[in-house]
Amino acid sequence: MARLPRLSVPGYPHHVVQRGNNRQPIFLDQADRQQMLELLEAQARQFEVAVHAYVLMDNHFHLLLTPQTADGLSRMMQAVGRRYVRYFNDRHGRSGTLWEGRYKSTLIEAEPYLLACMSYIDLNPVRAGLVGQARDYAWSSHGHYAGLRSDRLVSPHPLYWQLGNTPFAREAAYAGLVQEGLSASRQQELSDAVLKGWALGGPDFIAELQKKTERRLSKSRAGRPASR
Repeated sequence: MARLPRLSVPGYPHHVVQRGNNRQPIFLDQADRQQMLELLEAQARQFEVAVHAYVLMDNHFHLLLTPQTADGLSRMMQAVGRRYVRYFNDRHGRSGTLWEGRYKSTLIEAEPYLLACMSYIDLNPVRAGLVGQARDYAWSSHGHYAGLRSDRLVSPHPLYWQLGNTPFAREAAYAGLVQEGLSASRQQELSDAVLKGWALGGPDFIAELQKKTERRLSKSRAGRPASR
């Protein structure tokens, strides 16, 4: 079966995942992670992509992004991927591929999925058993939103600003959302969407989005069409 073209529509949030080849580590130490953050910041600025959330795990990373142009997301990811592989191979004395094929991505409806997707990203280190709480992991955007540090890479989505009228109120509200966690069904929705490349949203959202792209947005039902 031929691969679907990657879905990217400007002005909408996109959940992106990039993994190491054969699940191998892509970050071996803090210097590697810092290099990735610097590349993301520079290329996001160049290609007009807002970075709402991120997490850098040992063998993969997640991003939540809104591109302003039709090709901004793909050009950003290509630039980051190529530059990071060159850096990583030179620094660690290796050669060859680093990534598990092309990055995976999906487009999500901001309400109700964006804040849930941010929580999903923040909770990756907790689910992996690396830390007890999201706030204890240094290599994600959670610290910025929880008021623990300022992160130049992060551009908050308007839905985050609606969480409160003051920085403290927003930080407390967001930290509470992450602490509450996600239901198993919502977690599965977010995971399936990004891995399979189907847009995530309600019927009205999908119908409106379909007007903006010729690419199929959801999985077709098996079998013949129902007779009328």
